[in-house]
Amino acid sequence: ALKLVNKNGCAIKSLSNSFKKDREIVLAAVRNDGFAIADADIKFLDDKEIAIEAIKNNKNTFLLLHGKLTMDKDILTLVGLDQHIKKGEK
Repeated sequence: ALKLVNKNGCAIKSLSNSFKKDREIVLAAVRNDGFAIADADIKFLDDKEIAIEAIKNNKNTFLLLHGKLTMDKDILTLVGLDQHIKKGEK
């Protein structure tokens, strides 16, 4: 499964749920195709490291993230929205 997603991140869509919950598989998939995060287990939409790797591949994956990550300073900076960070926030 790891070799498969390294070549084609979207291939995660066809894998079993156990692979979609595997952090190493998901990380490899989003590094290949940021939108693979959409087919991974929902818990990864709250995982900062996975989110950052997905955004590095495709900034539009920011739109898929959950709550707190959409206001995270590092993520907002990565997508060019750091001007929306309120003073004093981390």
